[in-house]
Formats: sequence, structure tokens, C-alpha cells
Amino acid sequence: MPGSNNYTGLAADSYATAPAIGVLLVNLGTPAAPTAAAVRPYLAQFLGDRRVIEYPRLLWLAILHGVILRIRPRRAAHAYSRIWTAQGSPLRVLSEALAARVAARLASMRPGPVRVELAMRYGAPEVFQTIVRMQREGVRRLLVLPLYPQYSATSTGSVLDAIADSVKRLRWPPELRTINDYHDRSGYITALADSVRAHWAQHGRGEMLLLSFHGIPERYVNNGDPYYDQCMVTARLLRQALGLGDVDAIISFQSRVGRERWLHPYTDETVRELGRRGVKRLDVISPGFAVDCLETLEEIAMQNAEFFREAGGGTLSYIPCLNDGDAHATMLSELVVQHLQGWPEANA
Repeated sequence: MPGSNNYTGLAADSYATAPAIGVLLVNLGTPAAPTAAAVRPYLAQFLGDRRVIEYPRLLWLAILHGVILRIRPRRAAHAYSRIWTAQGSPLRVLSEALAARVAARLASMRPGPVRVELAMRYGAPEVFQTIVRMQREGVRRLLVLPLYPQYSATSTGSVLDAIADSVKRLRWPPELRTINDYHDRSGYITALADSVRAHWAQHGRGEMLLLSFHGIPERYVNNGDPYYDQCMVTARLLRQALGLGDVDAIISFQSRVGRERWLHPYTDETVRELGRRGVKRLDVISPGFAVDCLETLEEIAMQNAEFFREAGGGTLSYIPCLNDGDAHATMLSELVVQHLQGWPEANA
């Protein structure tokens, strides 16, 4: 029936436009402000994602809207306020800077222009609106790069859902490619190792190095999520690059919520135990985050540093994420170029 569908389309003569390549970097997202009013819709979108919370739908929505969204926004807003900058959310500011660096690096690496944009899985800029804008500016071939080194259904899988949902709304979707992960890419491991060495050179070296990855429920891994295995590969390769053994560079998982068993050992319990053992200087890096955010700047560098001291430890020295550093932008650009191969415009 005429009018029964409502697809987002282009001008009638858009077929005559020469195809262009677009690269869409996607990160998790952030509330627009460090206030409960801004955090509440962000959390509703994030925690309402079926990929993130795999509970019976109606039961979870009742818990989310009846309990969690009445309590957690104020607490989360306080945490965000501790790391908020004059420019805004660190995650968004650093992600935008990284996207700009990748665009500049790609421009120097290949002959034809590649349009690089940033979107957020939750919050703004939205995935769908960003794809629509790129399409209207001539992008007919789109490569999607989620900014998650290790694949999980809760992160990269959710981004792919957002891409699929967006494509379903377009009358003429772009040709599409996606990158699942880069957990074992040599440039990524080298950049991490170099960042650790640079931190040691500037701040001194701790007695131990803790690799703190974001956690997910153990049940997800048991059901086939490859995240844990990929974290272990990243850790092994980083240890090798730094010449460290299992005892010198240990692994933990942070950010657990609820009563369900998550991947362990838990970061907060680990730093407390190390403090009780008398460790006076602990270096911590979070190799699962592309840029610094609430989970690194507030949870690790502030909360866990306090847990460490209270348990009898000394200084917890946080090693920043790769952020918009040159090595990070170069590695991602090389990854993009590899995945663009075969598209005519990539060789123009």
C-alpha cells in the first residue's frame, strides 16, 4: 500500500553521484552533562540494550525503570562530575580528537579522500543520523570500526545491531563492511607496550603491572562470547612485548554490577589484596579501552587508587589509554586501509 513504509532516502538523481568511501568510528557514548537529568536517559538507553543485559525482557525493564533509574543516575552523575572537563566528557572529547587524527593520517596514506566520522552507540552523535549525513554527502561505501579492541556481544555486537537497525531504515543503504576486533594486532600491542615504557620513564616503575579489562557476566562467555579469550591473548602479547611474566603483569576485570558472577578476578578485590600484601607502587593499564573515560579516570585512577591505599598499599599509578596518540591513530588507520582493499575508490 502506498505510504506504508517510511524509508530515509536521497535525491532522485543521487545515483549519478560518484561513490565515496566513509569510515565510521563508533564508541560507547556518554551523557551530555554530569547531571542526573542527563545521565538518566543515557542509562536508560544503555541498560535497556538487550545485548548488554541478557535477562527476561519484561522483568528487566521493570527493575530498570522501577528501581535502577530512580537511584543510579544521581550516583553516576557524581562520578561523571569528578572527571568532567571544560571541554566536556573526556570520552567524547578524546574520541573526537582520535577521529580527527585518523582522518589526517588516512589523508597522508592514500590518494583518494576518505570521509571519517564518529558516532556513539548511546547518546550523541547517533549512529543512524551520522550514517544519514554521510550518505547525503556522497558516501556509498561504509566501513564501520567499533573502538573496542576485544570483541564482545555487549560492545561490538551492540554496535553491529545499531548499524543493522540503521541500514533497515534507509531506502538505499551503503555498501557495508565492519571490523570485529583488533585485540592481537601488532601495532596495537606495540602502542600499548610503548605507552607503558613511556609511563615508566616519566613516573618510575611500579612493583607490579595490573592489566584491568572491563568485565562481563561469566554466563555470556559460557554462551559463546569470545571476549575473555581475546583479553587473554592481548595480555599474553603485551607481557611478551614488555618482557614480563605472569607474576609481574597480572590480569583483572573491572566494572561489575549486580549479584551475578562476572569474569574474575575482580579489579577492586585485586588491588585491595595487593595493598594488604604490602605492595607500595602498583601500575595499572586498561587495554580494553580506546580512550579514557569514566571507567578509567574515575573507577581506576580514583576509586581503586583509594581502595589500594586503604588496604595498606601505596601509590596506584594509572597508565592512560592510547587516546589520540600518534601510534594509536596510525595503527587504526593501517587497519582501515587493510579493510578498504578491493573497493575501487580505495585504489583511485
